[in-house]
Amino acid sequence: MSHTLGIRQAQKQKTRQSLLDAALALLEEQSLSSLGLREVTRAVGVAPTAFYRHFRSTADLGVALVEEALGSLHLMIGNTVSDAGDSEERIARAVELIARHVAAHPAHVRFIARERHGGVQPVREAIAEQLARFAEEVKVELAKHPESAGWSDDDLLMLAGLYVDQMLMTASLFLEALEGPEEERERVARVATRRMRLISIGRRHWLG
Repeated sequence: MSHTLGIRQAQKQKTRQSLLDAALALLEEQSLSSLGLREVTRAVGVAPTAFYRHFRSTADLGVALVEEALGSLHLMIGNTVSDAGDSEERIARAVELIARHVAAHPAHVRFIARERHGGVQPVREAIAEQLARFAEEVKVELAKHPESAGWSDDDLLMLAGLYVDQMLMTASLFLEALEGPEEERERVARVATRRMRLISIGRRHWLG
């Protein structure tokens, strides 16, 4: 019996992932607010009623896509600002990690960029919640740096928010440059590096 249940559970998970993958592919060309569940189930080859065994609505599916796109990034985001290395090394590490992630997961990055201010409220809220978690986690890492001595919790959170916003902007710019020449991606990396340096300079003088 347990073996049969295991097979059924695996099949259910496979169908759920297929729905997510199909939706993500369809969202390359449209926003979530215009996506119909029949489009998604048709792409997977299941009946529309099967959709409701996995998601309550397309908004619910969108929230699951947010978790898939951002939920696994918490460790990476923390690593970009860890106290390993000096400021220049941390900046170079951050830009490189963002570039690699965009190249590996362009559809997820495009989905977040489009839906962050899109028309589906639960998805906007899910993205905002994930970004707030990133800011809190970056704040914890920043607090470990010697240059954070004397900083208040609120100021560290403000600084963390600046870094997270810059990472998102950098990801969007790398996404736009993805199909272009290598020179364009190099330009994005240079601009991102300069902007992060500017944040770091402001950080050093904030309590001055």
